[in-house]
This record gives sequence, C-alpha cells and structure tokens, in this order.
Amino acid sequence: MKRILITGAAGFLGSHLCDRFIKEGYFVIGMDNLITGDLKNIEHLFKLENFEFYHHDITKFVHVPGQLDYILHFASPASPIDYLKIPIQTLKVGSLGTHNLLGLARVKNARILIASTSEVYGDPLVHPQTEEYYGNVNTIGPRGVYDEAKRFQESITMAYHTFHGVETRIVRIFNTYGPRMRLNDGRVIPAFIGQALRGEDLTIFGDGMQTRSFCYVDDQVEGIFRLLHSDYVLPVNIGNPDEITIKDFAEEIIKLTGTNQKVVYFPLPINDPLQRQPDITKARKLLGWEAKVNRAEGMKITYDYFKSLSKEELSKEEHKDFSGYIK
Repeated sequence: MKRILITGAAGFLGSHLCDRFIKEGYFVIGMDNLITGDLKNIEHLFKLENFEFYHHDITKFVHVPGQLDYILHFASPASPIDYLKIPIQTLKVGSLGTHNLLGLARVKNARILIASTSEVYGDPLVHPQTEEYYGNVNTIGPRGVYDEAKRFQESITMAYHTFHGVETRIVRIFNTYGPRMRLNDGRVIPAFIGQALRGEDLTIFGDGMQTRSFCYVDDQVEGIFRLLHSDYVLPVNIGNPDEITIKDFAEEIIKLTGTNQKVVYFPLPINDPLQRQPDITKARKLLGWEAKVNRAEGMKITYDYFKSLSKEELSKEEHKDFSGYIK
C-alpha cells in the first residue's frame, strides 16, 4: 500500500484530498496543527485502518516513521482574514514548513507536491494568467505575507529539485469552493452564503466589477491527483476559467438562496486583485484535465452544505481564536 503524508489535512482542501487518496487505496497520514483546520472535517476517517493523524506544526521538525511514497503540502492559512491576523505563522509555514517537508521528501525518497496559489500573480497585469507570468506583487503590502510565502515556497521547491534531485510538483490553485469551507473566513462564497442565510445584506468590496473564477473542489482534487502522478515539474494552474464579476455573482447568490437582500458596497482592500482567471492550456495538454462541474451545479451542493449547519454555527461572527498562536 502506497503511503502519503497530507499536511493541512483538517482544512477544506486537505480533507477532500484525504478522502480521495483513501478512496484510491492509499495509506493516508494526515498532519495539521489545527490553527485554521477543524477535526470535524476528517473525523469520519479516524475509524479507518489506512488513516492516521498527527497533531503537529510543520514549522517544527517533521518526523514520520516508516516508508513514505508521496507528500502533499497543503498546510497554510488561505483566507485573507486569517493571514492578516497571523502573518508570521503564514510566512513560517510557507518557508520553514516547506523546508522541513522538502528535507523529509529527500530523506524518504518521496515525491512531494506543494500547494501554491494564483496569488503568486498578485494583482495581475496579464489576463488570463499563464504559468509564465511572473506576477505583480507588493512584497510589503498586507497580502504580501501570503503571496511571498507561496512564491518562496515555489523557489525552494525548485531548488531542492535541481540541486538535490527531489521529485517535486507545483500546483497553482485558483479560487476553489465546496462543502467544508469555513463561514466568515473572508472568502466571497462562504461570506455571501452566510450573509444570505442570516438575512444580512451582501457586502461587496470595491465596485463589484473585479472578477473571480470559481472551481468546484472535486475538480480541483482531480487536477491535483493527476499532477502528482505526472512527470511535469514546473508549476501548473488548476482552476476553472469561467470568469464572473463579483457583482453578478452576488445576484446569482440572491437567486440561489431565494432571498431578497440588498447588496452594499465597501472600499476595496489594499492590493486586492481586480482580475483572476487561469489559463489552463498546460493542464489540458499535460494532464488531460479541465473543470467538469459548472458553477450552478457546484453552488447548489455548496449551498445545501451551508444550509445543513446549525443556527449556532451560522451565527458565529468569528470561527477561529488565534490568540494562542500569536507569539
């Protein structure tokens, strides 16, 4: 049985990856320090013989006994609210954490795939974004802690590949959504749905003409799975190129939820990207991959998930207390 370590296993995307690799017959070792993850995302796996969980911070030395064939590095805060509250931890997990995992991959002779992000492109001057675009990032802006952590992560990964011969893969993930997203984490889909379910106005930052491209989680997981098993070492965009303005998306949410909330506007945060759309030519050519789930179908599943949450969960204003982690 192939053994795979998945960091960030209790997070939104990490938990879905655990499910997929369990389904594929792997022995899955989940690792998470639970700073933004939640054990309830993976509690259904604890009874399985081919799953084990380590509560561990990967910015500290990482030890996994026994054979290890693959590593998926998905540990990191990924929402703007989170990484603005815990900027040092965000930088550390992308730098020290990645360094530790690359060292583990080298020792274990394991292939490692690291989760990069469309945020490496910053507020792009090229549209749609191809993997060859170097980006437009403000290194010292408030979002720089996340963007630069991910850019450094890519650099050190390629250095381990070229210098030490470690088998590496890099996925650049564009906006992904689906069940297990955290409400009120600052991302537009849970924010809008949470507001609609609570009967609140939908809040748009800026004029609403900025664009996003949303990829359903099952499609994203399939792209990651294919990339891990490919022979391609340079970054690959995985995302859905179906682009929509935030203003039009707010109207879609109102229609989906059957609510009649107003849309209210607030100033755009500093360095918030105005356009986000992946060029997935490489993914199509190299992996035979493209998104299959359209937004109407994916959003219905996601809305049903949020509707199933308790009133207590829906009414929480803050989903995470970071006071114990801030040093």
